[in-house]
Amino acid sequence: MRATFSKVEEMADHVKAYVNNRITSVKLSAAEKTSRVAANIIAAVIVTVIFLVFIVFASIAAAYALAKWTGEFYWGFLIIAGVYLVAALFIWKRKERILQLPIMNALLRQLFKEEDNED
Repeated sequence: MRATFSKVEEMADHVKAYVNNRITSVKLSAAEKTSRVAANIIAAVIVTVIFLVFIVFASIAAAYALAKWTGEFYWGFLIIAGVYLVAALFIWKRKERILQLPIMNALLRQLFKEEDNED
C-alpha cells in the first residue's frame, strides 16, 4: 500500500513540476512577445519622427518654391497647407482601411507569430 501512495506522491510531484514549468514557459513567451511588440513600436515611432522632420523641411522648401513661382510668400504656404488639408480629409474618410486595419493586423501577426524551431 505504501508503494502505491509513494508512486501517487511522485506522480503529483511530477504534475506540479510540469505545471510550474508550463507557467514559466507561458510567462517567458508573453514577455518575449511583449518586448518584440514594444521594440517594433519604438522603432516605428523613431522612423515616424525622422520622416516627419523630413516632411516639414520638404514642405518649407516646396512652399518657398511655390512662393517664388507665384510671386507671394503666403500663396506658397497656403497651397502647401491646402494639400495637407486635402490629404488629412482623405485619410480621415478612409482611416479604417488605411490606418486601423493594417495596424491591428500587424500587431496580431506579431503577437501570434509562431517561432520556427528547426533543431
